Amino acid sequence: MVLPMSRIALITGANKGIGYETARQLAAAGVSVLLGARAPERGHAAAASLGARFIQLDVTDEESIAGAAKTIEDEFGVLDILVNNAGIGGEFARPSVTPLSDMRRVFDTNLFGTVAVTKAMLQLLRRSGAGRIVNVSSELGSLHVATDRAGPIWSLITLAYPASKAALNMVTVQFAKELIDTPIKVNAVTPGYTATDFTGGQGFRTAAQGAEICVQMALLPDDGPTGIFIDDKGTVPW
Repeated sequence: MVLPMSRIALITGANKGIGYETARQLAAAGVSVLLGARAPERGHAAAASLGARFIQLDVTDEESIAGAAKTIEDEFGVLDILVNNAGIGGEFARPSVTPLSDMRRVFDTNLFGTVAVTKAMLQLLRRSGAGRIVNVSSELGSLHVATDRAGPIWSLITLAYPASKAALNMVTVQFAKELIDTPIKVNAVTPGYTATDFTGGQGFRTAAQGAEICVQMALLPDDGPTGIFIDDKGTVPW
């Protein structure tokens, strides 16, 4: 085991988009970045461009998650920051025609994958003096935003993705409550409507702008909040 000289951060789904920008900004802040990605070729290329360490990690595969945890255990012995960024959108169909297979696929990555990775990394995070877990959610997962008839999201009527993010928000709260008496802080963030491959290049914000709130919460001071949902303007209503 090599003792780390700086904070160690694992970002899932980090070979492109918001995950990549989160990795880049954390690296620029002096954090040792472990860039998690499913595809080795793309993951190695992204990590090399940042001077980061590639970790093969498919959040829907238990063996892959266990292997990533073992690699971090063997090489570093601790994890200070976990950014659960990996996510998929699904079909964005209306509720009445959304296939259950699509619901399961979206939840498998966005919800169950996050839970599985968090549980696998928790022992390593407990060894940190200031563990941070950042769950990348979405304003589409806010019940308040979804039911605001005057808001921009009212016209969006779809099932799989918003439901997965609403569930992720509750996962965030429950982990935060369990870990309330530890140095670990658990928060959900929404990067906003960001132009990435995920959105087909549509959006009002750059990936770098979307990543800023992820980095902010990853680097929270000891007196920072836990169990909140936040964007770069402040707390978002659940």
